[in-house]
Amino acid sequence: MTRPDRRTTLRLLAVALLALVGAGCTQRSAATAGADATHVAVSASAEARKAPDIAILSTGVVTQAADARSAIRLNSQRMEAVVAALGQAGIAPKDVQTSGVSLNPDYHYVADRPPRIKGYYASNTVNVTVRDIARLGQTLDALVAVGANQVHGPMFDIADKDAVLDEARGKALAKARARADLYAKRLGLRVARVVSVDETGGRGIVPPPMAVRGVAVEQAAAADASMPIAPGENTLSLTLDVVYALTK
Repeated sequence: MTRPDRRTTLRLLAVALLALVGAGCTQRSAATAGADATHVAVSASAEARKAPDIAILSTGVVTQAADARSAIRLNSQRMEAVVAALGQAGIAPKDVQTSGVSLNPDYHYVADRPPRIKGYYASNTVNVTVRDIARLGQTLDALVAVGANQVHGPMFDIADKDAVLDEARGKALAKARARADLYAKRLGLRVARVVSVDETGGRGIVPPPMAVRGVAVEQAAAADASMPIAPGENTLSLTLDVVYALTK
């Protein structure tokens, strides 16, 4: 095998040295360009609206009796009727969850005397998810008819928020880009690329829940009144913090 002569070796070394120098210059130029680049950070908020498709409420029974056992027994009987009514209204068992059970004494107070227990209150409450809002009013009527005397809610929500939030994201991105273009134009530059995007928010803005309880529920049942329901629309909002790189 023929070994390369000294002249050939020197030429190869020179070529390799030039390649290394060129690469170093390219890296330094890229680093310099990155360090000298102009960045602009803008924030843009947007929202999208949609009619809710689920409702969440709590309902239950409060009973009173002379002794604790009787209060619990009476409460259990009425609560069984409440749960059965929910099933007949099309509410799946997975959408009914016990949220609280309590038993408390009912005191009789007399001046200058220690309080005396005159009976007991028993309470049982469940959280209910109604997935057919069109039947929400009928469901409330059925609950009152079987003895539910505690109703709190409903609170309306959107089961699948992704599509609604994507609409808001598109609006926010367009707003952010318009602001970045404005800054670039005023600086005699143009938007080259997006450096980063950070999202915050994405939670719904919903009206406060309606509260119907105690005497009001009993009066509605006595009048055989149907509960009016107005779901309206829910608003989902978010904010995007976007950093753009500007160039000439």
